[in-house]
Amino acid sequence: MFISNDVKYVGVNDKEIDLFEGQYIVPNGMAYNSYVILDDKIAVMDSVDANFGDEWIANVKGALSGKQPDYLIVQHMEPDHSANVARFMAEFESAKVVSSDKAFVIMKQFFGDDFSERRVIVKEGDTLSLGKHNLTFVTAPMVHWPEVIVTYDSCDKTLYSADAFGKFGALDCDEDWTCEARRYYIGIVGKYGMQVQKLLEKAKGLDIKTICPLHGPVLTENLEYHINLYNIWSSYGVESEGVVIAYTSVYGNTKKAVNLLAEELTKLGCPKVTVTDLARDDMAEAVEDAFRYGKIVLATTTYNGDIFPFMREFVNELLERGYQNRKIGIIENGSWAPVAGRKIKQAFENSKNITFTDTVVTIRSAVTEENKTQISNLAKELI
Repeated sequence: MFISNDVKYVGVNDKEIDLFEGQYIVPNGMAYNSYVILDDKIAVMDSVDANFGDEWIANVKGALSGKQPDYLIVQHMEPDHSANVARFMAEFESAKVVSSDKAFVIMKQFFGDDFSERRVIVKEGDTLSLGKHNLTFVTAPMVHWPEVIVTYDSCDKTLYSADAFGKFGALDCDEDWTCEARRYYIGIVGKYGMQVQKLLEKAKGLDIKTICPLHGPVLTENLEYHINLYNIWSSYGVESEGVVIAYTSVYGNTKKAVNLLAEELTKLGCPKVTVTDLARDDMAEAVEDAFRYGKIVLATTTYNGDIFPFMREFVNELLERGYQNRKIGIIENGSWAPVAGRKIKQAFENSKNITFTDTVVTIRSAVTEENKTQISNLAKELI
C-alpha cells in the first residue's frame, strides 16, 4: 500500500478471527494497521495483535532496509494495537517509546515494564521532529480508551487517527466502507460521542489530506464525507430517513403484527423499512440500524413479567451507547398481563430527546381487527 514516499505500511490482515473483541462478527476479518515514517529519524506508528508479531516485525524490518528505528509511537494500548510493544523494544534496543502518561501505566500492567529509561511522555500539543516530518500529538481521551492520542504529521498533512475512522474487515476485501465503519463506530466507540465531538473540533484546525486509522483503509479521498459521517454518528444525529422495526416473537403473532406494520409503512411511502429478528439476526447490525435511522419500533412479548430477553438486551445495548434524538413506537404482546410497553418506556426515562408515538399496539395473544387498525394508525404516525 502506497501512502507517501516516506511512509510505508507495515500492518497485517487477520483472516483467522471470527469475533472481534469476542462479540462482533467479522466475516471479512480485520486489519491491524501500523506505519513506518522514514526521515532523519524513523518512527514506527503502533503495533499489531499478538498473533501476528512475527509478520509485523518482518514487515517493519523490510521497510527499514537495515536501518534502526528511533521511536515507537503508541497511540492506543488496546492489545490489538499494542501486543508487540515489548517485543519491539527488545528487538530494537536503541529505540524509544513515545506515548501518553496514562499509556505507560497500562503498558506496565500488560508487560510488567513501563520502559522508564527509554520512554518519551507526550501531552496535548507536544511535537516530535523527525526531520522534515514534524509530528504533533493531540490527546483523545475515551476515544475509546483513556490513554489515546492521535498524531498529526504537518509534512504529509496526515492524521494518524488511532481507532477513529476505523472499520471492520481486512484490507484485501472488497466491501463498502460506510456500512462496516458505522457498525464498528456504533458498536465500539458509540458510547463516547461527546469525546469524539471534542476530537473532531480539534481536527477542524488541521489541514488534513490523509487519514491513517488503526483499522481499515487509509482514507485519501472524500474526506469531508467521512468526517461528516463521524460528526453525525458522534452527535447522535439521523443519517438516513426510515424506520427500523426490531422484534421478538415466540409463536409468530408478534411477527405477524410486525409484517403488517412493514407493509403499511411501505404503502405510505416510507423510504426505508428495516425489519430485524433480534433472536436470529446479528445484534450489532440491529444496533447499527437503530442509530442510523431516526425512528424505531420495538415489538416484543411480555416474558416473566418483563421484556423478552433478546429485546431487553437490545434495549440495554442502545442505552449503553447513549441512544437519543429518536422516536420510538411500541408493539407489545401479552396473553394475560402485557407490561412490555410500560417497561420499555421506563427504560428510556433518562434518555435525551426520546419521544414515543401516541399509538401503542397491544396484542392479547393474537392479532385482532382492532390491532390492525392500531397498526395502521401507528404507521401513519411514524410517517
